[in-house]
Amino acid sequence: MSGRATFVGAGPGAADLITVRGARALERADIVVWAASLVHPDVLEYARDGATIVDSAELTLESTVDIYRRAVSEDLHVVRLHSGDPALWGAMQEQLDQCASLGLAVEVIPGVSSFSAAAAAVQRELTVPEIAQSVILTRLEGGKTPMPAGESVREFARHGTTMALFLSAARAKQLAEELQAGGYDADTPVVVAYRVTWPEELMLRCTIGTLAETVREHKLWKHTLFLVGPALDAHGTRSHLYHPGHFHGFRRAEREARAALRGRSG
Repeated sequence: MSGRATFVGAGPGAADLITVRGARALERADIVVWAASLVHPDVLEYARDGATIVDSAELTLESTVDIYRRAVSEDLHVVRLHSGDPALWGAMQEQLDQCASLGLAVEVIPGVSSFSAAAAAVQRELTVPEIAQSVILTRLEGGKTPMPAGESVREFARHGTTMALFLSAARAKQLAEELQAGGYDADTPVVVAYRVTWPEELMLRCTIGTLAETVREHKLWKHTLFLVGPALDAHGTRSHLYHPGHFHGFRRAEREARAALRGRSG
């Protein structure tokens, strides 16, 4: 008897945004533990008839471990269904530690995070050449879980690149203040994404200066993330990768284009 646990990223909401591997894991599960307030119920359509469905809102870590312990003793397959990608704010590590102590075999299947779904919804690239080449994923400090030293929105904002901010909508005014204190201008573009890919999805555009007002007007206290940075409004740039002057192992550079590209880079 050994059993196993599979941690599956359910994606941002829409049932067809779960990975094929994640859907197949659900089809084989004896027990599915899911976050009912965060995962769209349509995702459960992949679970087989007869599977036991458990809402994680009713559980503590200790009672969740009891399910994993049962999986060991009864040779069951448990799927722990997380919203988005389980590696981001999923409280997964503490569960992995417990599974290891039980000798329970584990697999982790990634999922589509809501920040990338939001970028797709507004058809924007977050790493635009010459504008932003990094994406910072974080949340506003001061919530229920303490932030490590040095990880503040103000400090991250000093980079001036693209930021995706989770778990911060209830304190939007403070968030806007911290972003500006870190160096963003008040007119820096913002995408406000509420329940992205759900039927009630709401995608709004504003600026840091109007962020708090926008959140308050639409009463977006939960299930909301923010994309911030100049890349969200950038146009007219071009990458080197597909430039005729760029060469790599599969393509030779055009001589004149190469000279022009080198002059531009220098």
